[in-house]
Amino acid sequence: MTIERPAARPANPRFSSGPCAKPPTFELNKLAGAALGRSHRAAVGKDKLKAAIEGTRELLGIPADYRIGIVPASDTGAVEMALWSLLGERKVEMLAWESFGAGWVTDVVKQLKVDAEVKTADYGQIVDLASIDFNNDVVFTWNGTTSGVRVPNGDWIADDRAGLTICDATSAAFAMDLPWDKLDVTTFSWQKVLGGEAAHGMLILSPRAVERLESYTPAWPLPKIFRLTKGGKLIEGIFQGATINTPSMLAVEDYLFALDWARSVGGLQGLIARADANAQAIFEFCDQNDWIDNLAEDPATRSNTSVCLKFTDPRIRDGASFAKAVAKRLETENVALDIGAYRDAPAGLRIWCGGTVETSDIQAMLPWLKWAFEAEIAAQAEAA
Repeated sequence: MTIERPAARPANPRFSSGPCAKPPTFELNKLAGAALGRSHRAAVGKDKLKAAIEGTRELLGIPADYRIGIVPASDTGAVEMALWSLLGERKVEMLAWESFGAGWVTDVVKQLKVDAEVKTADYGQIVDLASIDFNNDVVFTWNGTTSGVRVPNGDWIADDRAGLTICDATSAAFAMDLPWDKLDVTTFSWQKVLGGEAAHGMLILSPRAVERLESYTPAWPLPKIFRLTKGGKLIEGIFQGATINTPSMLAVEDYLFALDWARSVGGLQGLIARADANAQAIFEFCDQNDWIDNLAEDPATRSNTSVCLKFTDPRIRDGASFAKAVAKRLETENVALDIGAYRDAPAGLRIWCGGTVETSDIQAMLPWLKWAFEAEIAAQAEAA
């Protein structure tokens, strides 16, 4: 049986969940003003780093009394810095419903050996948010990049909490409303929603987090790369652009370009609207086809950035090999690149829908997804 290929193709087939698609107007010559070959401590370097910090504050609506720092090692570095520097003062609740949250559990329980209560949920589900005791510190991911499951909002976080909330928001920042009054530590990386270059992380601290840093010293030694205080006081320079180690000024320029592009599409609300439209196109596709479904079971917790899908057709004998074959067909046709499920996640696909992706490209890709599914079902039947 001949299965006809769709006529239209996405203008940009890049749907990777990280590094993610560059902003649609990106060209390398847009970075010509980068302070290459200049010290990040020179006036020009300091100015650009400060612009990156304040641009982040402006677009995300971060309160003026929150500190924002550019730190090494992407979101992972920012999360580790928070865990090593802040935990241990009280019990901690570790919430995990995907692989990165599970990684933070391992670090806290097996490496730091902090008194912890671990609450987990299977891929596609979320933990009971009503069960959290906010006398404890709480560590969680806002959006599970590898499961496509996000917290629905911040209403579950207590206003009168005694503990700190530490939130890995790397695939949520710039695509979802983050309630800053509910978050004491927030982290993300440049290479997710704004399509920036990798290796740099953002660490955002509330006044309550700063108070913890200045009043509590962990029992374990801290590597230099994690140290946020000196002599019992916050190292303010980190939050004014004096980075702990040397940043890439090319990556900084790229982030500044992305921030400018974000302003041009309506700022945070414009970015959220773009991600919502992208994800909705996929949700509607799933509703129209009974062989594919969203991995996230509850519509209220479905991500609008890392949309994870599962094949549900009973004819599929080996889910993992089938999903890989579909993804390979789409890559070979150059209509969807890097959309295989994360290695630790259930078999399926993961399609990035953040604001740098054009809805027209999602819409052009989906008929190809149906074509690839039908072609692989036919190939499976022929091989039987």
